[in-house]
Amino acid sequence: MSRGATVERSTKESSVLVQLDLDGTGASAIDTGVPFYDHMLAQLAKHGGLNLTVQTTGDLHVDAHHTVEDTTLALGQALNQALGDRAGLRRYGDALVPLDEALVQSAVDLSGRPYLVHEEPELIELIGTYDTTLTRHIWESLVATSQITLHVRVISGRNAHHVVEAQFKSVARSLRTAIERDARVLGVPSTKGTLTGG
Repeated sequence: MSRGATVERSTKESSVLVQLDLDGTGASAIDTGVPFYDHMLAQLAKHGGLNLTVQTTGDLHVDAHHTVEDTTLALGQALNQALGDRAGLRRYGDALVPLDEALVQSAVDLSGRPYLVHEEPELIELIGTYDTTLTRHIWESLVATSQITLHVRVISGRNAHHVVEAQFKSVARSLRTAIERDARVLGVPSTKGTLTGG
């Protein structure tokens, strides 16, 4: 049975539709109005084995902050819903991903507890119209609504595009492992008996 979710989020700042299938093929159709962010979400889908559709209309006349934030919050909600009670899953995933000179390590725990550790060097401010200071906020927003623990560490890199893209690819690979079904896991993979908050 496919694990999917649809989330719609509307505020005075944006209107977001996210459709997510955890058991996909990496297919994506993404339009947020922020081209580099679209490119990053496509990486998340492709390397995470997710099918992802995102349609966002936001107040880009102000800047990209609200659009990126609200889209990511909706994506996290969709991930949380699609995971359900998280029974029968591996729960943990980690990945070490190179992209030319950049190297990023990430680890995911489908813990039910939102927590982020993020280490990234200072980067040039803009990649096209994308503000690189948003990358950390993307991970903060994702963990807040998906209820996961996420560690992302940039080990090396000097090209801003590579540093950010390697983060998305690494997180995608970590998620791909964590959300896999494991026949040896009976019920929820926790001695507490739950992975949904607390």
